Formats: sequence, structure tokens, C-alpha cells
Amino acid sequence: MATINVTKASGEKEPYNEAKLRRMLVATGADSKVIDRVIKAIEDKLYDGISTQRITEEAFRQLPKKSENIRFEKIPSEHKPPSDFDSGRLDRLQRHAFDYFLHETNPNNGLVADNSQLGSPASIASVGFALGAYVVGVERDWISRSEAVQRTLSTLRFFWTSEQSPAPNATGLKGFYYHFLDMKTGKRAGKCELSTIDTGILLAGMLLAAAFFDRETKQEQEIRTLVDEIYRRVDWKWVCNGKATITHGWTPEDGFLPYRWEGYDEAGLLYFLALGSPSQPLPKESYKAWTSSYEWKKIYGYEFIYGGPLFIHQYSHIWIDFRGIQDAFMREKGTNYFKNSRRATYVQRDYAIRNPLDFKGYGENFWGITASDGPGWSTKKVNGIERSFFGYIARGAPYGPDDGTVAPWAVVASLPFAPEIVLPTIQNFQDVYPQITGKYCLRCSFNLSYPNNPKTREGWTSSYHYGINLGPVVFMIENYRTGLIWKLMRGSRHLVNGLKKAGFRNGWL
Repeated sequence: MATINVTKASGEKEPYNEAKLRRMLVATGADSKVIDRVIKAIEDKLYDGISTQRITEEAFRQLPKKSENIRFEKIPSEHKPPSDFDSGRLDRLQRHAFDYFLHETNPNNGLVADNSQLGSPASIASVGFALGAYVVGVERDWISRSEAVQRTLSTLRFFWTSEQSPAPNATGLKGFYYHFLDMKTGKRAGKCELSTIDTGILLAGMLLAAAFFDRETKQEQEIRTLVDEIYRRVDWKWVCNGKATITHGWTPEDGFLPYRWEGYDEAGLLYFLALGSPSQPLPKESYKAWTSSYEWKKIYGYEFIYGGPLFIHQYSHIWIDFRGIQDAFMREKGTNYFKNSRRATYVQRDYAIRNPLDFKGYGENFWGITASDGPGWSTKKVNGIERSFFGYIARGAPYGPDDGTVAPWAVVASLPFAPEIVLPTIQNFQDVYPQITGKYCLRCSFNLSYPNNPKTREGWTSSYHYGINLGPVVFMIENYRTGLIWKLMRGSRHLVNGLKKAGFRNGWL
């Protein structure tokens, strides 16, 4: 095989290392023949510049998964918060998460840093969350309406006028935008992909802004006009590359990426936006093709659509109120996506209680396994056990990957689904592990099992904050308290049309 360079989370390139991938899979206990098959399948899909995160996600996706039928306590029907929880905690968490979008933004173009590390490029998904954070900020008197309007207009004007072309240093193409952009120039950063899912999150933030800024002033009218024009420009059919499902993206160097949005994941939002397009919509068949690849499982006695990383069960819900509405799949199962996420949240908690890999800290109030930063790619002996640790990757439960890293922000993002188990966990994290609190609310993640500093015995804690982590904190606390985001997005005719085209009925629809 010709040498393929892979991209680490830091942006650095290194040659693809089969031995490293094999060691990681061996640590799962998988059979050698299975590992050989998985590695062969992975190598057939490699392309120059592919991220190490994508390689690892694909490897774990292909490992055989067995249903777990061990039952824990039944999920209570009522979502009652603990009586002794201090609501001021949520005030502070939400406000400090909001501050990231105030301070890590270029006011000239509205671009928001992917993370708090000096020199970080902008993330277009972080920009989408920023547009929504301004809405919450106005409602909570953290920012004036006039300042929020100016920030929103700066962002929309940039994206409307930025270069859309096949040039390798453009900002986007066919209405889609590159995953990472230079904070100052707004041009493509490095050799990242034209990202479909991140464009979807950006568009959702724009639609939310259009729904909120509804006054008949010249500036608020301009917000609504720009959002509509940017949304209409997206060529959804092009990005499907001749098939029913949406590809992950495109690069000028290699064309369309070999991966598609298939299997239950965060792409629900993406399909609804594509179906609801007033100019270049996808057909209903695209959504049907996506749902046909779901995995319905029974784990710890809970039946639900499986998705290992917790964020999969949150990202579409940040924008859409799924309570009471059902598509054909959920009508057949007699449930809905909101209840599905509630069950997935309990599976995470119960996995931590079982703690099959014996990681330090895991328990009733210590869970939250999702896509997150990690201590780094290495194999170390910890208390006589050889363990594999990862960098930034989509971790999952109960089938992995799992290296003992948990993300407190992901627990907060499940607040509307299961406050009775989320709030005690937040309290435990903050009171027992002060190292997780940083400048902007909660740090990305931490790992008590990683032998980082034997003297302090605190393990490893991420040094940085990420916009795509803090956005869900701002949004889901607000949805839990007032339902603001959900209410506003119910008024987005394009999103509503997409849901109806996908076959959703009942409830608020």
C-alpha cells in the first residue's frame, strides 16, 4: 500500500500506522481474525489526510456488537430533579459557557475559534452555536439585542460574500463550507474537508437567528433575508454524489470522501435541512435510506436505536423538540426520539455502574462517554493492566472505544432527557473534581485512569475548551428551563417542512 498520511487532532500529519491501530483493537479483546478483517476494510477506505479520529471510529464501528440483556433499575416515568440541587449551579454553568462565544470570536467576520488553544482555527459548527448563543444571551440579559444583531450580521455577511469555488483556499463550494477556516481571512484552514454535518449545524444556527430576530427593523430584516439566501444556495443533491445518502464531505484534492451519513448518528438534523430546502431538496428516499441503516438494540434491558457516543443522542435534539412527534420508524416501535435519547442516557449511566473495564471513578454519578479530547495515543501499563489511550475520538458505551475519559459537558447536554440522573452527576463532578472547571465552564474532558502525574493522582484533564462542547451546554440548559430553542425552531418553516417530508406526524406538528 502506498504511504498514506493521516491527520492528528493537533493538525499534524504522520504516516498511517497499522501496528498502532492493531494494538488498540487487541486491547478490546477482539479475535485476531476479526481484527484482520476490520483493518483490511479500513485500509480500503483510506485517503490522504484522513483524520486519526475517523480511522478509529470506523474501526470500532466494524467490530461485532453483542446485545447486553442485563437489566438495571427501570427508568422512572417522571423526570424529577433532586430536591437539594442548587439552581444557581445551572446559572453559572450556562453563563460561563456563553462567555466562550463572547470572547473567542473575531468581531469582524463572526468566526469562532474551534477551541481555546492559541492559534486555533475557526470551526463553522462553533459559529452555528454562537449564533444561537446570542439568542439565549439576549433572553437572559447577558448581551443587548443591538449587540447580538451586529454580531449576527457580521457573521451572515461574511458567509454570504465569502468565496464559493473549487479553489483549494476558498471558504466553501456549492453552499457548503470547510470544516475549519482561518480566523482572520476566513479561508480554508489546512487541508480540511468541505463538511456536510458542520455546515448543517451552521445553517441551524442561522435559521434560529432568523426565527428570533423577527422585528421589522432594517437590520433584522437583513438577517432574515441573508439566512434565506444562504440556505437556498446549498446544493444538497450534489453532495450525495449520485446516491441516496449524504456524503461526509469533499476536498479539492481527492473529491468526495468515501464515507456517508448512514446508521443512527447526529445527521438527523442534516437530513431534515436537506429535505426542507425550498430550492434544491433531497427526495424522501434519502431519509428512508438513512433510517434503514439503524441498529435497534436491547442493552441493560433498554430498547433503543443504538449509538455509542452520547453526543449522537443530543446534537439533533439541541435544535428540535422530538417530544410527541414520530416518523415511520418510531411509530412502528411505539416511541419517539426524545424517549430514545433518555434511554441512551440511562445506558451510559448503567455502563459506568457496571464499569466492565475497571476505570477509576466510574459509577452512578460519574459517566459521559462521547466524542472528546483525550490524553493522547499511547499504550501504558496501569496497575498491571495494559491500557490503550486515545486523543480526540468519538468514544462510546457500552461497545467502545473507551479509555476512561469522560466529558462532563456531555452529561449537561442530556439534561432535558433525564435531569434526575444528570443533576447529581454535575454536582459530583464539580464538587469532587475541581480540575474540570476552567475559564469557560467545564473543560472538555478528563481521565482519572491515565498515569499523568503520580504525585497528584489526578490523572489527565484537557487543557482546552471547545465551542462544539459549550454550545450544547448553553442550548440544553435553556431547553430544560424554558424550551426556548425548541419553540423558536418550531417556527422555522424550512425545518418543519423537512420534518414533515421525513414522515413526522402528531404532537406539535
